[in-house]
Amino acid sequence: MTEILFYHLQRQPIERVLPALLEKSVERGWRVVVQVASDERVDALDAHLWTFRDDAFLPHGVWRDSEASEQPILLTVNDDNPNRASVRFLLDGAAMPADATAYERIVLLFDGEDPEAVEAARARWQAAKAEGLAVTYWQSDEDGRWQRKA
Repeated sequence: MTEILFYHLQRQPIERVLPALLEKSVERGWRVVVQVASDERVDALDAHLWTFRDDAFLPHGVWRDSEASEQPILLTVNDDNPNRASVRFLLDGAAMPADATAYERIVLLFDGEDPEAVEAARARWQAAKAEGLAVTYWQSDEDGRWQRKA
């Protein structure tokens, strides 16, 4: 069964949170697709993932690459799954994929400081629960560690 994880970002931008979550995914041997709202965002995240930390490397590519299907982490604006990922990250309000049940996990990251993003996350939570999907809600504590809240 697909698990939908809602990550409520507070005091931390996506650019800080996403690399750590992607590192954990790669450590577990998962293939990942990260869907965002625009090609500009794809390019910005691509550049960021190469430079986010001097002592780290996240193997990734973008959907336009000729070898996109071989990438363990793929950044995209599309809702397909060319790299056969088992985990899908949705950022910037990217829509739930039509084949949501094909994933082990779908991770929605949303900005807790943006009232529209919070409202959209609530609607997605309700829709996922209505579909019978397993949902969990995560929020960071004062030290930046994720705590399961629901």
